[in-house]
Amino acid sequence: MTSPPAADQSQCRSGPLLDHLARRIRMRSESVLGPLGLRPRHLVTLTVLRDGGACTQQNLAAVLEMDGTNVVGLLNDLEAQQLIERRRAPHDRRRHVVQLTEIGEERLAYIETQLAAVEEDVLGKLDIAQRDALYALLQQAVSNSTIVCTENVEDC
Repeated sequence: MTSPPAADQSQCRSGPLLDHLARRIRMRSESVLGPLGLRPRHLVTLTVLRDGGACTQQNLAAVLEMDGTNVVGLLNDLEAQQLIERRRAPHDRRRHVVQLTEIGEERLAYIETQLAAVEEDVLGKLDIAQRDALYALLQQAVSNSTIVCTENVEDC
């Protein structure tokens, strides 16, 4: 555990600004996702599955930092729209492997196109180099806590 910052350190704190930007992006993103019957947590799940490939439901819960019971409901929503599919793991029938469907890939591509306008709206005062730098810094900030869904699901 780290100690609190000393009183004489810079008063420039990123947390409140990140929270404000996150709220602005979330509100606008929900206006894109809502008509599709999706929420931001659905988008995150689809993105994880696209970027990391198929994985077990248990590992997906760890990646999403969600309770397994909540993940089941989330996956039920996505499966009802045929965006993901769950199947039994070939070597361990007690486990489920989750993967993005072709419909899910197409829907995710469409959503990302729509969300580009949201980012333009929220981050419009930053030029391309600044946005790239922001993205790189955010990736670096989360790199220690993010688990990638990379496991050999055939070994389950």
